[in-house]
Amino acid sequence: MMEFRPSVRRKAAGISLLGLGTLGLVLPFLQGFLFLALGLFVLRHQYLWAHRGMGWISGRWPGAVNQVESMEARLIMRWQAAGAGFRNRLGRLWRRG
Repeated sequence: MMEFRPSVRRKAAGISLLGLGTLGLVLPFLQGFLFLALGLFVLRHQYLWAHRGMGWISGRWPGAVNQVESMEARLIMRWQAAGAGFRNRLGRLWRRG
């Protein structure tokens, strides 16, 4: 069962990537399929059709999808650690002032 996680930023980023992908299918200097795949990856928890598209890509290139998912998990952990560090520094400044 698919779990929907609505987010306006993810939707905007995913749709932008899909737009670049469609341009890349026509223009020779953009990698169209790469942007389409990234757009589907970003939108996979937003829309059912993107989730199905990621299922097809996952069946075709399972290693690549696993690598991108592990990279996403590492980036989220780094982002959360950086946010916690920022909140700690901000808290110390607030208590000092």
